[in-house]
Amino acid sequence: MRDIDQALAVSLPIPAAEKHMTSKRKFQGIPGIEVTPSGKLYATWYGGGPDEGPENYAVLAESVDNGASWKETYVIDPPGHVRAYDPTLWIDPKGRLCWFWAQCYSRQTTNIFDGRGGVWVCVADNPENPVWQTPRRIANGVMMNKPIVLSNGEWAYPTALWESQCGIEVLKEIENERSSGFTVSSDEGRTYAYRGGAQVPFVCYDEHMCVELKDGRIWMLVRAKYGIGQSYSADMGRTWTPGMGAPLRGPCSRFFIRRLKSGRILMVNHDPDPMNPCCRNRLMAKLSEDEGTTWIGGLMIDERPGVSYPDGTQAVDGSIWIIYDHERYRGGNIHLAHFSEEDVLAGKLQSKGASLRGIVSRYPYPS
Repeated sequence: MRDIDQALAVSLPIPAAEKHMTSKRKFQGIPGIEVTPSGKLYATWYGGGPDEGPENYAVLAESVDNGASWKETYVIDPPGHVRAYDPTLWIDPKGRLCWFWAQCYSRQTTNIFDGRGGVWVCVADNPENPVWQTPRRIANGVMMNKPIVLSNGEWAYPTALWESQCGIEVLKEIENERSSGFTVSSDEGRTYAYRGGAQVPFVCYDEHMCVELKDGRIWMLVRAKYGIGQSYSADMGRTWTPGMGAPLRGPCSRFFIRRLKSGRILMVNHDPDPMNPCCRNRLMAKLSEDEGTTWIGGLMIDERPGVSYPDGTQAVDGSIWIIYDHERYRGGNIHLAHFSEEDVLAGKLQSKGASLRGIVSRYPYPS
C-alpha cells in the first residue's frame, strides 16, 4: 500500500476544533444543499487555508427553520497532508443522505494533486437524525455536483479526473479516465464503476452535470473556458458525441441544471453581462419546457459581482432551494435562495415563503 493510500483516512470531528471556526478560515465556498422530506436543510462547503492546500476541510451545517438559522455540525478534515474539498449533498432514492467530497494528497500548498485524487462518500440512513456510516472511496478524481437516477434504475455520478494540476500528470494506470466522466452504480450505491466520459474542447475543471432527456439520450453540460460545452450519450454513458459549445453563454464558472418534478428543466447560471461577459455576476434562474432547446422566465437571484457556484435541490412541496457563494477569497459568505417555478416564470418573487440572499454562513470580515 502506497503512502497516499494510507493518508486517506477520514475523521468526522464534532464539535469542530478551534481551527475549524469561521474566524480562522482564509476562505470558504463551493457549496452544496439538500432538503429532507420534513423540510430539514443541509448545506456543505469547504474552507480553511491558505486557499487551496492541505489545510482544506469540508463543513456540514443544518437548519430546521427553513434556513433562518444554521448550525455547523460536522467537519471532514483528513489527517496529514491531505486536503478535503469540493463537497456536495444528495438524498438518494432510498432516502439516505449522501455527503460526497474529494480528497487529495497535498504535501505543500504548491503541490495539491497526487495524480489521481479521489471521490469519497459518507452515508446516513436517516437524514432527520443522521448516524454516519464509515466513509468510502468510490472513484478517482473529483465530483462536486449531484448524481442523477437514470431511467434504467442506475445511479450516475459526474466524476472527473483532471488532466494535471501544478504540473503533476494523471497516473498512467488510470489515464483512460481523463474525461468529463460518468461513474455508475447498478446496485444502489454498493459498488461503482467508471463507464465512460466526454471529451469537450477547452474544458476547465469539468464541473459537469447531466440530464436524461425524454428521448433517452443523456445530455452532459461541462464548464469550458468559453462558457459551457456539451456532449450526448445514447447508450447510458458508454460513449459520447464529440464535445462542442452549447447554446448557453456565461463566464467560465460552475452552473446548476436539474430536471424538476414538473418535467421542466431548471438552469441557474450567470446571465451574460454585455459590459463584462467574463464577470461572475447576475446569477439567474431559467426554465425549459422543450428539453433545453429554449429557456423561459428569468429570476435574478443575485446580481452582485463575486457570486458563483450555485447548487440546488427541490423540496417535497415543489419549491426550489439554491445555495451559492459570494466573494469566496475575501473570506466567503454562503447564501441561500428559495423560490418556486412560478417565481422564475414571473421574473419576481410572488410565492409564499420565497426569499433571496439568505445567509447560511457569514464570514466575519475585518473592520
